[in-house]
Amino acid sequence: MANIPVTALHEWNLAPDEAKALQRELAQRVVREDRVGKVERVAGVDMAINEENGMARAAVVLLSFPGLELLEQHIYEEPVRMPYIPGLLSFRELPAILGAFALLKESPDLVMVDGQGIAHPRRLGIASHLGLWLQLPTIGCAKSILRGTYDRAALGDQVGDRVPLIDKSHHNEVLGAALRTKARVNPMFISLGYGITLETSIHYVLACGRGYRLPEPTRLADKLSKDNAWREPERESESEASQESLWEQA
Repeated sequence: MANIPVTALHEWNLAPDEAKALQRELAQRVVREDRVGKVERVAGVDMAINEENGMARAAVVLLSFPGLELLEQHIYEEPVRMPYIPGLLSFRELPAILGAFALLKESPDLVMVDGQGIAHPRRLGIASHLGLWLQLPTIGCAKSILRGTYDRAALGDQVGDRVPLIDKSHHNEVLGAALRTKARVNPMFISLGYGITLETSIHYVLACGRGYRLPEPTRLADKLSKDNAWREPERESESEASQESLWEQA
């Protein structure tokens, strides 16, 4: 497995008010400057609910960069720990996502998350929360807005056009950007997650485009998370253990 240093920050079984207070505390630890080294591997993360068994189904894909060739893909399932509560998505999804990351053989240099970074009411969306746990640079790549507004009329139609995503209720703070990733298609909402700036986030999102609205890492993770027929291949150690068990029974 990859040597990803996971920082255990807290327990998961928290009441909503406790979780919100914790988000405010953890948001103060989010690094908003570039700590991105040479990027050779980019991970994409998404999660779905397996409709067949009601389990949380987290998907992680690892791609080469800049070639965007698929290096690894993994699925991890576990029971859903928390009901859906707006603004507390990471407490519902991160335990399974961390389980998926534990299956990687190589560590990513950068992680793109289907969800918010700091573009969140308490500035701790799932991408920022994950970055704190993994101590890896993360980018929030959201398909919709959770917090903030943007000037629709000022946003151009071509790939790379962007306008700021602004929280007008909080001193016009810039939370991210509405970014056109496919011409004449609804924009993506990009925000820094952890250990990266907004401008660098935008650079890598555009560099990971393959002509779709979603950047390739999260597009493939989204596709994998919804493929209930895909199963995690049996690992060699498990296969050996199974074989030993069979010999013991003989």
